[in-house]
Amino acid sequence: MAEFTFELNDDQKQVRDWLHGFAKDVIRPAASEWDEREETPWPIIQEAAKVGIYSLDFYAQQFFDPTGLGIPMTMEELFWGDAGIALSIVGTGLAAVGVLANGTEEQIGTWIPQMYGDPDDVKVAAFCSSEPDAGSDVAAMRTRAVYDEAKDEWVLNGTKTWATNGGIANVHVVVAVVDPELGSKGHASFIVPPNTPGLSQGQKFKKHGIRASHTAEVVLEDVRVPGSCLLGGKEKLDERLARAREKAKAGGERVKNAAMATFEASRPAVGAMAVGTARAAYEVALDYAKTRVQFGRPIIDNQGVAFQLADMRTQIDAARLLVWRASWMATTGKPFTSAEGSMSKLYASEVAKKVTAQAVQILGGNGFTREYPVERMHRDSAIYTIFEGTSEVQRLVIARTLSGMPIR
Repeated sequence: MAEFTFELNDDQKQVRDWLHGFAKDVIRPAASEWDEREETPWPIIQEAAKVGIYSLDFYAQQFFDPTGLGIPMTMEELFWGDAGIALSIVGTGLAAVGVLANGTEEQIGTWIPQMYGDPDDVKVAAFCSSEPDAGSDVAAMRTRAVYDEAKDEWVLNGTKTWATNGGIANVHVVVAVVDPELGSKGHASFIVPPNTPGLSQGQKFKKHGIRASHTAEVVLEDVRVPGSCLLGGKEKLDERLARAREKAKAGGERVKNAAMATFEASRPAVGAMAVGTARAAYEVALDYAKTRVQFGRPIIDNQGVAFQLADMRTQIDAARLLVWRASWMATTGKPFTSAEGSMSKLYASEVAKKVTAQAVQILGGNGFTREYPVERMHRDSAIYTIFEGTSEVQRLVIARTLSGMPIR
């Protein structure tokens, strides 16, 4: 088991510097353009694929880093460049994690490569869980999957919303209800292969931030997928449902559903995204405070500004440590006995919102304009307290874990 350390090894430092260079030289110069266009930055994704950042091999190497720091380090550096473009580059990863968390070895080997494509023909994937009436309340999910035994096919019907890459993805991973009586325990995940009839893009959302990342509804109308597209297989699903029914009768322990397994695995990574955005805003504010002269001296010479920067840096470092701890625990198999994954996501998300707001304030009127990047960073930061579990949901998870009570 890898020991927990705050020091990156030489290989990790080399990867970090490589990612930072790509973020600095490729992502940042394009950030404002793609934010204004509100379109998927396909040329940037392709450039990332050509250098090896947007690839299954690269993310597998980081995912299986024995220290657990590969993924958070990657997220922080890319999102330091720009949150919208970075999410377009890493958004496929959530669907890939969904397959890794719930799929068989054959399914992993078959579908994850198709999510990325190749440098000459890049593809993206989408993880579809949220619905118009079922976001944080996963038990309210209505998308149904019905098994057609005669054809060994599953028939999916429903509408998904807030899906990153929804509708433009080569592969969609869809969470659906297979047994309504079991609530959130009666869910399963399905692969919808490319060009499957019945799947279409609904509304594309015009967002406050992360505007270079495509977010849309996904409509499923009698979508038929082969039985082999049920992640984990039918035998495993039947066993899981049988256990859930027995525990429901006995009033037993909760059973994790497919969507929650994916979100739990990704929460520290989202925290790392928030750390990257916060760090970027802090650095802009620090540089500005050193060079902006008012009343004959740089504004950092005033305690009111200097103390804000001190607090910003302290909070960023604290958030990073929470993220690294949770990532190390997840990789080394240590249970989140105090909801450490939710802690990392909660704190880093709140820090990103606060730090970017302080950066805007330090830049004053300039910070409120699009001539300076902190305005965009502040808009982007709002998503971290919302997606993959709101801050309120994270607090609920933490409180339930600490107390052992069904807090509502």
